[in-house]
Parts: sequence; C-alpha cells; structure tokens
Amino acid sequence: MILKHLKYTIATSDNELEQIIQLQQKNLAASISQSEKEKEGFVTVEHDFDILKKMNDQQPHVIAKDGDLVVGYTLCMTADFGNDIPVLRPMFTKIEHSLDQTKTYIVMGQVCIDKEYRGQGIFRGLYQKMKLELQEKYDLLITEVAANNLRSLKAHKAIGFKNLLVYKSDEIDWHLISWNWV
Repeated sequence: MILKHLKYTIATSDNELEQIIQLQQKNLAASISQSEKEKEGFVTVEHDFDILKKMNDQQPHVIAKDGDLVVGYTLCMTADFGNDIPVLRPMFTKIEHSLDQTKTYIVMGQVCIDKEYRGQGIFRGLYQKMKLELQEKYDLLITEVAANNLRSLKAHKAIGFKNLLVYKSDEIDWHLISWNWV
C-alpha cells in the first residue's frame, strides 16, 4: 500500500474510535493464525466502544490516518483505568510496586498497524506523535508486551523502550517496558 495522505493526529470522533475497534478485531491473537502471530505480531486486549471512549475522553488516543481511514493507533491509558480491564490489572499492580512514585506516566494500552500499511514507518511515527503530544505531561510511557510477541518487543526496543521487569501472569510472560521522556 502506497501512502497518499498519511497524517498523525489524535482521535476526536466516534467514527475514528469505531475504526480502531475494527482494526483491533482483525489483529487479535484469537483472530489470526499461529504463523501470522509469530511473523506479524498481534494484540491481546479487546476493548469495547464505551471503555475506548472513556479512555479517549481522558487522554486522546494517537492515530495514523490515510485520508479518512484509520490505519494505525496507539491507545492512551491513564492509571485511573487500572481496574477497568481485568487482563491489565497485574500490569498496573507491577507498575505501582516497581516505579519511582515521583515519576508521572501514561500507559500505551495497545499499538496496531493495519497489515497493508506495515513496514512503512507508521509504528515509529505513532510513537513520535505520542511523545510530542504527551511529554510535557508525563515523564514515562509504559507498556507491556507478551514475551512471545517477538516482533513487537524488537520494534519497541528499537525506538527506545527499556525493560522495567519481566513477570508471569495467567501463564504468560510479560515484559513491562518504559520509554523515558525526561
């Protein structure tokens, strides 16, 4: 796919949030084959519209758009949502117990690029826009990546994320990683 009118911005409409959900559905671990998971990566958490909108109302998500089409996203999640998504509770507990309490942080709740748009720098572009939008409010960007999602781990390390810790939850090994903006 050749990019025509790519722009990085924040989600401002219900239509954009619906497109995020559609893109997420196509890339859930349960929606793709094992070989595709290994080659392309995957997303773990499935959001419904209400929680996605609440998150966006508090801190807008960063999206990549080709014209009117959302082709990539990074979800922004403040600590207030630590109990709202059950699979993420262990992550927020680990953050609370391992992070210097003087540091302010935002959690990147999920990143996804449409398959047809991968390999064109959109992942890096989304994170650069995220940093530009949020570095005045937060010291760190934190996320976690499943240890078996090697493509995602490699991509995050390449833009500057470092391991905070590795832990096991629900039989999955997770890398809790952060990108220091100060």
